[in-house]
Amino acid sequence: MNKNDPVDIDGEPRSVTIPVIPARRSPTAWLILIAVVAVGLSADLVTKTLAFESVAGAPVVLDRASAIENPRYAPIPPHEGVQVLPGNLLDLRLVLNSGAVFGIGAHQRWFFVCFSFVAIAVALWIFGWRTSSRHHLLHVAIACILAGALGNLTDRLMLGRVRDMLHMLPGWHLPFGMTWPGGNPEVWPWIF
Repeated sequence: MNKNDPVDIDGEPRSVTIPVIPARRSPTAWLILIAVVAVGLSADLVTKTLAFESVAGAPVVLDRASAIENPRYAPIPPHEGVQVLPGNLLDLRLVLNSGAVFGIGAHQRWFFVCFSFVAIAVALWIFGWRTSSRHHLLHVAIACILAGALGNLTDRLMLGRVRDMLHMLPGWHLPFGMTWPGGNPEVWPWIF
């Protein structure tokens, strides 16, 4: 015990409590959140743009009006995936998603635009009111979720659909000849 450590009346060491500061009142927490969102959103939009310019062999030009009005709009030519990680761990393959995860809710654009705003508000509420200024790793995680939501929101508003390109485990098949509904035998047939 140091002679400067706090003690109570009986000379016993006294515990010191550090006040909990909510993240919304912490400049450091806000700086982490904003910096990670900015980097994540930029990376999301830039990689999507680069992929749509090069993966299919020729740039894929998207027409917003057609993407919104025509459910059969398919400007992406058939193309082979571009291997990113060896061992068939990750390929780039282009798709336009008019729904949400796994294509659920196809062509419900305004629902997903509104849902994105709600998700962003909930994430900010969790950040500001449910975390403390010391939860830096949690702030990074929330910022990554916000960056993804903002990237998809940007695509829905500017292009009419979300650009997806990541295909995990291409060519890996389910065991015992099993398939997903629709007949796809791949372990992970979705592109996100």
